[in-house]
Amino acid sequence: MAKKTPFHAIHQKEGGKLVEFAGFEMPVQYKGIKVEHAAVRNNVGVFDVSHMGEFYIHGPEALDLVQHISVNDASNLVPGKAQYTCMCYEDGGIVDDMIVYKLFEEDQYILVVNGANVDKDLAWVNSQNTFDATVVDMSDDTCLLAVQGPKSVDTLQKLTDLDLSEIGFYSFKMGTLAGFENIVFSATGYTGEKGFEIYFDKNNVDPEAVWNAIFEAGEEFGIEPCGLGARDTLRLEMGFALYGNDITKDTHPLEARLGWITKFDKGDFVGKEALLKKKEEGNSRQLVGFVMNDERNIPRHGYEIVDESGNTIGEVASGTMSITLGKGIGMGYVKKEFAAEGNTIHIAIRKKTAEATVTRPPFIKK
Repeated sequence: MAKKTPFHAIHQKEGGKLVEFAGFEMPVQYKGIKVEHAAVRNNVGVFDVSHMGEFYIHGPEALDLVQHISVNDASNLVPGKAQYTCMCYEDGGIVDDMIVYKLFEEDQYILVVNGANVDKDLAWVNSQNTFDATVVDMSDDTCLLAVQGPKSVDTLQKLTDLDLSEIGFYSFKMGTLAGFENIVFSATGYTGEKGFEIYFDKNNVDPEAVWNAIFEAGEEFGIEPCGLGARDTLRLEMGFALYGNDITKDTHPLEARLGWITKFDKGDFVGKEALLKKKEEGNSRQLVGFVMNDERNIPRHGYEIVDESGNTIGEVASGTMSITLGKGIGMGYVKKEFAAEGNTIHIAIRKKTAEATVTRPPFIKK
């Protein structure tokens, strides 16, 4: 039986087309992916992402646990800052990507993980916890709305005393929203637009009242509810990885364009030895972005990537029609010798092959 977020009744009322995703019944679209995508790129849109997981880590050795499981260096975080990172298995394969938040109290962190991975990730974190640290799964009590787009600040500023323009990327503050206290405003969006992720405890705040207040405030800007479909097209235009597609237990950070978050000089962490070995050996394949040369062709997850002679050189990890560009875009793993920007590769679409050009994301320049 699929779980429901606290906004489920609203999704039904708004005509959301509901599908099962990450164990939840979630809206894939309302008025349509193109309408919702355009709302976020040009105005403001709201996503219910309450299916995501939140783990609260506290105790004298909370940082030690976070450092042990994370490839990035969380010791650089100060209160009010967040960091993109991932967790790896001993062999360097990716457990999940996540965001680490350093809270305003000492020795307190929040890990935000992918909704489909909550149980697996919690078991993994607990299995690694040999530290004086306590891990609490807050996922079921936490509501999360992503308010994204150029008009997101104007919309939310009507509802809070915080100066939202002062919250930089990957920073967060706590304040009031529509009269409710202890709301987290986090500038950690997944769309490439200005925006905030709004976290609150459903036991202390009325989710429906918050939703209604945001939509009332955004009405003059053409605010739209947005589903998983637009979330995918928006993130792919920016080249942001999706767990299960672009990164999995069978991929490692160095081949997945995540070398920039992998800090070998920070001390020990799970998977470090395996990743150092892979770094010495060099990647045999690389995650690349590509744009289809003929706008009629749309790449999809799992399609083969071939060379001009038809030999398999890789596979599409994510693919879609870019609503902004009007042509097919994607990301996929290819043999290292085909990974250079500007190279021509070929995507096997049904019984034909279609040319594409290796292009470094983001596909749209902000």
